[in-house]
Amino acid sequence: MTTLQDQLDEITANTRKLVQPERMAVSERAVQELFASGIEEKILPVGAAAPEFALDDASGQAVRSADLLALGPLVLNFFRGRWCPYCVTELEAWRDLYPRLREAGVLVAAVSPQTQRQSDFMVGQHALLFPVLADPGCAVAKQFGLAYTIPDYHRDYYRSILVNIPFVNGDESWRLILPATYVITPAGRVAYAQAHADFRVRPEPEEALAAALDAVGK
Repeated sequence: MTTLQDQLDEITANTRKLVQPERMAVSERAVQELFASGIEEKILPVGAAAPEFALDDASGQAVRSADLLALGPLVLNFFRGRWCPYCVTELEAWRDLYPRLREAGVLVAAVSPQTQRQSDFMVGQHALLFPVLADPGCAVAKQFGLAYTIPDYHRDYYRSILVNIPFVNGDESWRLILPATYVITPAGRVAYAQAHADFRVRPEPEEALAAALDAVGK
């Protein structure tokens, strides 16, 4: 069986074939510096109270965390944007799991700093069945300990590969987030928390699903 990480590793292998080593080195430096900052150790941990939020979905409708949690446990996936192939692959994995989640009474929502318009494109292009929420300025992601500012040298790299972060996110802050997966119980507590400074590493959805199933009724 092909795992999500197998698929992500294939993206990495193909990227290494296509991108010059000196350009790859820029991303590697950014990952190492982010890891060294200790940001992974500062994310909102298991057992903490999850921040409440109200964010617009792809159609511009406000979605409130309290309303979602009133229906059952919530899997909250934080992703960087539709420009990131790793994020797209991960969200498609959650899309494929969605029927099982709903049957079990578990909800899913995805959150990114990209604009509502970008989310709308993404939902249509990838047939996503769950809410894709816009988090302007990474405000909610910051409460989960996931937000950081892209350093100048890495901004130049993104420009060089035509990834226009300010345009995609709708502001000039150059803020981005760690990809992360949370499971929040109906009582509003964090039951599962995984985030990685290396954007090429993601938890397996099945692992988070198990935590969500365990949170049903809690």
